[in-house]
Amino acid sequence: MASMQRRKGPNVVGLFGLLQPLADGFKLMIKEPILPSSANLFIFIMAPVITFMLSLIAWAVIPNQLSTPTFDYGMVLSDLNVGILYLFAISSLGVYGIITAGWSSNSKYAFLGALRSAAQMVSYEVSIGLIIITVLICVGSCNFSEIVIAQKQIWFGIPLFPVFIMFFISCLAETNRAPFDLPEAEAELVAGYNVEYSSMGFALSFSGEYANMILMSLCTLLFLGGWLPILDIPIFQAIPGSIWFSIKVLFFLFVYIWVRAAFPRYRYDQLMRLGWKVFLPLSLARVVSVSGVLVAFDWLP
Repeated sequence: MASMQRRKGPNVVGLFGLLQPLADGFKLMIKEPILPSSANLFIFIMAPVITFMLSLIAWAVIPNQLSTPTFDYGMVLSDLNVGILYLFAISSLGVYGIITAGWSSNSKYAFLGALRSAAQMVSYEVSIGLIIITVLICVGSCNFSEIVIAQKQIWFGIPLFPVFIMFFISCLAETNRAPFDLPEAEAELVAGYNVEYSSMGFALSFSGEYANMILMSLCTLLFLGGWLPILDIPIFQAIPGSIWFSIKVLFFLFVYIWVRAAFPRYRYDQLMRLGWKVFLPLSLARVVSVSGVLVAFDWLP
């Protein structure tokens, strides 16, 4: 990010500063946790734990690849037929961690940050839901492994390219990443909902945010063929599916950081207008148009 902005980054710890995140994590671990005297202590302590735990248990339905000559299917902890609904339920519960963190801190800055964050996440969850419905119509299943295998002929990111872009921008807003990092607007709200947290409380909410960011790279599963290679040729097929999956996820994480370095922060009214007046009608129109095309040409799965 520093090189994108033509400036010096934290380049002292380790080779090219690569160990800086480890140093930051260790620093937070050995810090003293400060508990505000007027906070609701039990909820205050549990809120970051909830945030982090939810971001981890969502990974239970994300498939990676296990490929043998006779078996070509997703390697997944729990291969649910309602994997997408499970993911929806978990991401909706993530709002509770943020609201409880803001409310239990008994600080007006934290509470305002929590309200902003909850409103933002709920707003963009609607358009994410409609976009995923578009993909489900094309596949006819809520199982992630089947969604990936349905893309053997062509990745959904190509025919559904506008939907893909909308989904990526909605994911940025859903995970509170720049340019939609309004809940953590340093200039206005000090640090948003986690302003009163220090040491491991802050580390857990921060880790939860980054875990959600990696999770939202499920763009890879829905639009870029998950563990499938770029081209169906022998040299690409020799590379294991898990490596393809990792490359695609790392590409999305790079774009997340790229967007953060390149774009200024939105105003809050612009953020809400984009969610409700632009993405919601567009994603709804896309659901109708895609289902219409599939019915008209008898392409329904």
